[in-house]
Amino acid sequence: MERHLIIGASGGIGSAVAGALEGEVTGLSRSAHGLDVTDEDSIVRVLGGLEGTFDTIFVATGALTAGGHEPEKTIKALTPEALLEQFQVNAMGPALVLKHALPLIPRDRRCVFAALSARVGSIGNNQIGGWHSYRAAKSALNQLIHGAAIELARTHKQAICVTLHPGTVATPFTAKYAGRHTTVPPEKAAANLINVMDQLTPDHSGEFFDYSGAAIPW
Repeated sequence: MERHLIIGASGGIGSAVAGALEGEVTGLSRSAHGLDVTDEDSIVRVLGGLEGTFDTIFVATGALTAGGHEPEKTIKALTPEALLEQFQVNAMGPALVLKHALPLIPRDRRCVFAALSARVGSIGNNQIGGWHSYRAAKSALNQLIHGAAIELARTHKQAICVTLHPGTVATPFTAKYAGRHTTVPPEKAAANLINVMDQLTPDHSGEFFDYSGAAIPW
């Protein structure tokens, strides 16, 4: 039986992925387990209590308005506080999870480590500016996961380490900002993301994909 670990299992996407996966699912969250991805001691404590290895480690944490800071419409609105909050939640958090999840990644079989990113984190795809702190944090996440994937491939030949864009999902996280974007319910987003993860091979490790499996430019 495959084993799956979901970080951020109480959120809209995390709970939907946890509910859709087949096999043994371990869901961890801040509300239920005290797992704060911005606190390394918290990560060490919670992940250190797990036994064995997992076939999937899915990090569904993230925030668009970290610390209550709204996405900037212009560089004039940028603040140090917003940048730091976004980096802690959206880049540092998942990277620290990966750091301390390394003992949970098997060396003898396939494993997918996936962290939720966002298309707006693509530098190559940025045509309109704005949302500077959030964009920068997701870009940093992509770089961190890409670099870690290179290192992981040296010791875990079958491991796959990627970032994923789920699309605009109809959750409280996006309700205020969806605008004219087409939204999908969390259950549909979960099915899409699981399908993408199922299709990945070690050759895809270190890359950035959307919900359809299409590669997103850095």
